[in-house]
Amino acid sequence: MTAVAAKPQAGAAMNPTAMGVGVVLLIILLAICWYVSPGMGLMALVGVVIGGVLIGFGTHFVPVGGAPAAMGQAPGIATGVAMLAAGAGLAGLFGGAWAAASGQGMAVVIISGGVGGGLMMAITCMMVNFVYVYGMGIPSASGKVARDPITGDTQAEYKSQGTEGHGLPFVSFVGGVTGGILGGAGGTLIYLELLNLYKATLPGVMAVTAAQVTPIAVSMAGIFAVGLFLVNAVLTAYNITGTIEGPHDPKFKRWPRAIVASAVASALCGLVAVLIVAW
Repeated sequence: MTAVAAKPQAGAAMNPTAMGVGVVLLIILLAICWYVSPGMGLMALVGVVIGGVLIGFGTHFVPVGGAPAAMGQAPGIATGVAMLAAGAGLAGLFGGAWAAASGQGMAVVIISGGVGGGLMMAITCMMVNFVYVYGMGIPSASGKVARDPITGDTQAEYKSQGTEGHGLPFVSFVGGVTGGILGGAGGTLIYLELLNLYKATLPGVMAVTAAQVTPIAVSMAGIFAVGLFLVNAVLTAYNITGTIEGPHDPKFKRWPRAIVASAVASALCGLVAVLIVAW
């Protein structure tokens, strides 16, 4: 009976040993890249790791309600963590890729990616509240805090009994936009670093001109950027384990573990992306 009753609280506490192992693995992967490709390859991998960390951290800001939110019994958007984070990130990636194709500088490209991801989340959060308020007749209320940390509005009198809250309180809306900005900027950084690496190395590897290799470089960088979105979003989904309201949710405090996991996973995937042209 004890084994049945004592259910593990996944992600509720940090494991210093596991996080230490993750940091060691990260250093080993960076060292391998430094040995194989100490120049542009290493710089690209560092950019990929930073981008992956931004995606993983940003996902914790996104309000996800899952199936309970669809029934108005939990705050957030009625979908899964991975799907929502990947959608926001891909929207940002499209904006960043357009800026990169038009020859803008690195700062403009990354900002464009962040704006694209944030805009997608802002529109999504707004439409979700329209459905809740005008379609279901439910006010926005949080079940995690007594007052909205940003507006100071009280929540208890608007929360239905037997629920964890409903709708998208203002702090959740802001969190969603923040998460979209971080995810879009991180994914764009991954795309840009790999794009620059492939543009510089593929002509020599394939014995073709720079103009001929550009479509291949764009495709390869895009494939790896999209893949890393999904990898980091799924890792964060396991860390969140269900629903999350945003930065005010107690589950948000789990983000350090997700940062280490995202860094290691991004380094491993990024090393594969570098070895394609460096080995």
